[in-house]
Amino acid sequence: MAMVFPANQAIVVGGGLAGVSAANTVLECGGKVVLVDKSSFCGGNSTKATSGINGAETKTQKAKGIQDSRDLFTNDTMKGGAKRPELAKILCWNSGADVDWLVDKFDLDLSLVARLGGHSAPRTHRGAERFPGMTITYALIQMLEKVAEKTDRARIITKACANKLLTNTSGGKLSVVGLIYSKNGEEFKEFGPVILASGGFGADFTTNSLLAQYRPDLLHLPTTNGEHCTGDGIKMGEAIGARTIDLEWVQVHPTGLVKPDDPDAKIKFLAAEALRGVGGLVFDANGKRFANELGRRDYVTGEMWKNKPPFRLCLNKAASDEISWHCKHYTGRGVMKFYENGEALAKDMGIPVSVLEETTELHYQAAKKTEKDPDGGSFPAYPSGKSWDEPSGKTGSGKKFYHNIIPGSAVKTQPFYVAIITPVIHYCMGGLEVDVDSAVLDSKSGKAIPGLYAAGEVAGGIHGNNRLGGNSLLDCVVFGRVAAKAACKYTFGADNKYRLCPVPKEIKELA
Repeated sequence: MAMVFPANQAIVVGGGLAGVSAANTVLECGGKVVLVDKSSFCGGNSTKATSGINGAETKTQKAKGIQDSRDLFTNDTMKGGAKRPELAKILCWNSGADVDWLVDKFDLDLSLVARLGGHSAPRTHRGAERFPGMTITYALIQMLEKVAEKTDRARIITKACANKLLTNTSGGKLSVVGLIYSKNGEEFKEFGPVILASGGFGADFTTNSLLAQYRPDLLHLPTTNGEHCTGDGIKMGEAIGARTIDLEWVQVHPTGLVKPDDPDAKIKFLAAEALRGVGGLVFDANGKRFANELGRRDYVTGEMWKNKPPFRLCLNKAASDEISWHCKHYTGRGVMKFYENGEALAKDMGIPVSVLEETTELHYQAAKKTEKDPDGGSFPAYPSGKSWDEPSGKTGSGKKFYHNIIPGSAVKTQPFYVAIITPVIHYCMGGLEVDVDSAVLDSKSGKAIPGLYAAGEVAGGIHGNNRLGGNSLLDCVVFGRVAAKAACKYTFGADNKYRLCPVPKEIKELA
């Protein structure tokens, strides 16, 4: 059903990847869009994403001969923690087409593919340089900025704090008809369906925060979130009776980067999960491995709590060469250190180099045994099968996949890139509950609130109690686009006017 008042625009709250994916999609559908962001520039946490974006059955995978399927990806996502099959299916079945959309429409390089923890196939796409979150998000921001500069179809309003959803009640049924935001001490109103893409609450450490309410046990931890992540969208939704879900599920990431000269900093850089995907190993204070580096994030974090810090993430030459831009970037920021050889590393750790040699050799032998007999081994493997790797096998989550391995004899002379790591608050799985159209649900009726949508971290129920690496950027793109299409359908109606809505000529020329 089309909206009952004249409107041809959608309102997007938040300028991260979910917001700009939604905004660009609204434009593709022929609508107008206004994007409101409380920071001085767009990007949000999305620009910090370091590992990549997942996609199954992409053009890149096919070109590389990678065997993957949408069903396999859906199964991995459900095993990884998701509890809503219908939402997991939207995420995974749209993934290939939406990753290809990024490559084709925005001329992005997503030609490198890695396997992250919990994935049965390599499907995490990134480019050769820079962080993928930064590359992808900036490309979409720049397209939106071009449209805003040259046409009247898009507006971007920064340093503007969205504070209230405008609603209308007719026949006892509530709908969202717009937004109130403040800028420079003044209040402004915008009318149209609202797409909330305002992020989570992982940086709100105040006493009345959602974090304090649902996970007070995590308040002592550092975070990778920008200070803007205070749950504003969730609170606005709750204020009009929207339903929330899974707010207690806050993901603690195992590899926050510790800066040696500022170890207690509350906000930390994140070590990309791709560092482990290319073969990085995690050692405890004694130089021993204690977990499957490619296990679920909650699992790796849990094993860290049981062992002795400081923990180090170590990449040998082949691994660091494969992800060299990241290593050089982290080294330049003082959160990663280059060692000429394993002897220098062992000396810094205060252990004999023979310990690192033994640890590395055990890992090497497990990899070789897996090559010869992948279905053998004495330990249960993750995500399935059997594992030969004793350190991780003893935890019940044995390592099954190996990459860029070296024998113990190479440690003494092999160069390494090494970072000290610690668990950090990273991602809020919970938020406003949405349906398969990204429509926010009403807490009383359980039905969609007309005119209100959510995408990205503000939306709950997509990932369940644990999110797989590479699924957050994907979530932003997939559900940002789903929300935009649903908002346009709601605005224009489901007749031919919507389905045949042409991309305006000026947008085509800019693309």
